[in-house]
Amino acid sequence: MGILNAQVLLTFGTIICFASTSYTYQGTASFYKAPYVPSACNGYRDDGIFIAGASDAVWKDGAACGKVYVVYCTGATNQAPQPCTDNLVAVRIVDYCPQGCRGTINLSEDAFSVIANLSAGVIKVEYYED
Repeated sequence: MGILNAQVLLTFGTIICFASTSYTYQGTASFYKAPYVPSACNGYRDDGIFIAGASDAVWKDGAACGKVYVVYCTGATNQAPQPCTDNLVAVRIVDYCPQGCRGTINLSEDAFSVIANLSAGVIKVEYYED
């Protein structure tokens, strides 16, 4: 195999590897309490308890409706002791969290409690589209 063929193979392998990798975003998460309806995406339809509202960073004029994100806590946003659990949570975007929202993603109270202590209020998170 010549050097040119090896370079082409290496380049192709790198493209395949990156194409299958999802991008992880960083932000903050807050939570809201039930009732979880109505929502901006689905009105009064019951979407369950593992849901979230998206801030402008995620919302993209409603394009986020129905998308599923996996979210995990990476740390505190204040002086509180470490609020994180070792868990991940998958949430479906069903609502809009308007400007002034306390987090990039506003998780349902049920979803937030899976990844962090509720007393933290707002946490640092990483998240990716599932």
